[in-house]
Amino acid sequence: MASDSPESLMTLCTDFCLRNLEGTLCYLLDNETLRLHPDIFLPSEICDKLVNEYVELVKTDSIFEPHESFFTLFSDPRSTRLARIHLREQIVQDQDLEAIRKQDLVELYLTNCEKLTAKSLQTLVSFSHTLISLSLFGCCNIFYEEENPGGCEDDCLVNPTRQVLVKDFTFEGFSRLRFLNLGRLIEGVNVETLLRPLASLAALDLSGIQLNDVGFLTQWKDSLVSLVLYNMDLSEEHIQVIAQLHKLRHLDISRDHLSSYYKFKLTRRVLNLFVENLLNLTSLDISGHTMLENCTIPSMEEKMGQTSIEPAKSSIAPFRGLKRPLQFLGLFETSLCRLTHIPAYKVSGDKNEEQVLNAIEAYTEHRPEITSRAINLLFDIARIERCSQLLRALQLVITALKCHKDDKNIQVTGSAALFYLTNSEYRMEQSVKLRRQVIQVVLNGMESYQEVTVQRNCCLTLCNFSIPEELEFQYRRVNELLLNILNQSRQDESIQRIAVHLCNALVCQVDNDHKEAVGKMGFVMTMLKLIQKKLADKTCDQVMEFSWSALWNITDETPDNCEMFLNYSGMKLFLECLKEFPEKQELHRNMLGLLGNVAEVKELRPQLMTSQFISVFSNLLESKADGIEVSYNACGVLSHIMFDGPEAWGICEPHREEVVKRMWAAIQSWDINSRRNINYRSFEPILRLLPQGISPVSQHWATWALYNLVSVYPDKYCPLLIKEGGIPLLKDMIKMASARQETKEMARKVIEHCSNFKEENMDTSR
Repeated sequence: MASDSPESLMTLCTDFCLRNLEGTLCYLLDNETLRLHPDIFLPSEICDKLVNEYVELVKTDSIFEPHESFFTLFSDPRSTRLARIHLREQIVQDQDLEAIRKQDLVELYLTNCEKLTAKSLQTLVSFSHTLISLSLFGCCNIFYEEENPGGCEDDCLVNPTRQVLVKDFTFEGFSRLRFLNLGRLIEGVNVETLLRPLASLAALDLSGIQLNDVGFLTQWKDSLVSLVLYNMDLSEEHIQVIAQLHKLRHLDISRDHLSSYYKFKLTRRVLNLFVENLLNLTSLDISGHTMLENCTIPSMEEKMGQTSIEPAKSSIAPFRGLKRPLQFLGLFETSLCRLTHIPAYKVSGDKNEEQVLNAIEAYTEHRPEITSRAINLLFDIARIERCSQLLRALQLVITALKCHKDDKNIQVTGSAALFYLTNSEYRMEQSVKLRRQVIQVVLNGMESYQEVTVQRNCCLTLCNFSIPEELEFQYRRVNELLLNILNQSRQDESIQRIAVHLCNALVCQVDNDHKEAVGKMGFVMTMLKLIQKKLADKTCDQVMEFSWSALWNITDETPDNCEMFLNYSGMKLFLECLKEFPEKQELHRNMLGLLGNVAEVKELRPQLMTSQFISVFSNLLESKADGIEVSYNACGVLSHIMFDGPEAWGICEPHREEVVKRMWAAIQSWDINSRRNINYRSFEPILRLLPQGISPVSQHWATWALYNLVSVYPDKYCPLLIKEGGIPLLKDMIKMASARQETKEMARKVIEHCSNFKEENMDTSR
């Protein structure tokens, strides 16, 4: 299960070594094959961890690069020792098992390893003298070998190889094998013949296998303590055989009630038979079964008061014969789980949160079809009422999503549950580590599924996190996934809106390195394409506004992205949006904020020097849209253009002096106490306008901006101005003959504000 405790040093070291094999344990032979350094010896505790973590990383971390020769590192028991390994799915092939055949494996779990063929059966024989525990669950091709019916190479061109079932393999020689899982074994293999050589099996799992005769199980009646017959269609003969296995402590005859039609129905007599004969039973799973007759105690016979797990008070009549309560009772998707008195410490069912969590925990590994429905019940609990076991619920859903990365149903239900389990109501109960685990599985889901529901659920879940702070550790990956969503030809409107919102939040308040990297990924082009499409539809909605806002954020102090904006016809779209949506104040503010960033780049300003653009900026000086914001941003653009001097004014109309006059009028019309819709991370672009005499109006705009910000938001902007050396620049400007008197007065007020702020916040403690 996903853990909320800090990672152990062993785990951290293992992860580092696996991500840096060449720099730690290995070297590259002939630039392609990994080889262990000759002076290294690793015990089984470390080797097992390396292999098991490697499989986990390949399965769940898209950034991690698998190595073809990884398993060959463990080929020599003189330098590496393996004992207990768990291998999954497509990661493992015949040659991988063959590479470790000299190891003395004690435990080998192969789960859904569909690439393994009968070649691996022969490799298993290599482990026969040491193997105690073996799982072949879902390895559907391991009993097939390739056969060429023609028998020669020439015939192969005409008669391709075919899959032939191997029928002569048995567990002969596996003298120490006690625990065996053959779940979902393919039809045609004779289970009885296969298992006969095993002298003293303790645990056997035959999930999903249909056997008419299970009489052979009685050969282990004195040793078998665990038997799983999930989804086996039972009969009276099966029940009689099971009742003879008197050593059983765990019995699972559950089934998926949706998978197919079952003739067998559970009866009161069958449960009585189990209770009377299986005296050691501590765990029983009868989930999914239909009871043929009523075996519940009428409510009038039940004592009122607190619920009880005492067998004598059981609401299920046959269980009154139990000597002690069961440790586990599986009642998922049965009517029995809703009864008052159930004689078990842990019950899986659908009655309440505890039962649902028990179901997810019990069935995640091998029963995704059941797990998906259990997570759906958890989703309803989290959505409608408060989840009381939040930490456990989150960990179980994370585990299920990681375990079944390619199962669409689990990805849909799991991502929906995560949305409710990570909302602000539960935030204080979640550690950084746990929230990072949520982000990882959400991104896995977005990567694996382009399906609308999964994408929407994942995007909504990401909105529950502090952006960009909590997503920075996966910054590049999350941006790539969001841009991929936005670049799809067919887009769901709601997903598009959420994805643009996330993109905007991700490029707000991050380092310029991040912004440059995202720009190179195609961010600017993607936003402009969205804007172009909305323009074509004559629609100004949140997607349009967020796209311009995102461009404003990503171009902040990032010249490369500003240049991309111009190169991709951004100015053309700006003019078209102004014309098409003259009343959209929020849109105008975002567009002018972006152009303010462009104007800060000296090399790009000549591209703004056209009669058309200057006329537009000049006219926007008089805009009252969004308070002063549009007028302020338009004046900022012009202030940077004016800063280049009269010789850079390469147009006849409008005249430079006329524009300057309109700028003075605009600045004087603004309320100095205006609350702002803007967020400065640095004053550097404003401060560079102070020590110059070529454009007094630019100097005045910069001083007004500083005065407004330190007046209205002193806690934030006084320290920033002091830190960036603004006070000496203001003092020098006051001494300049070319500066206007009103500008100097304003500068003195800025200095006074900052001085007062420093005194008020001075630490006087001794």
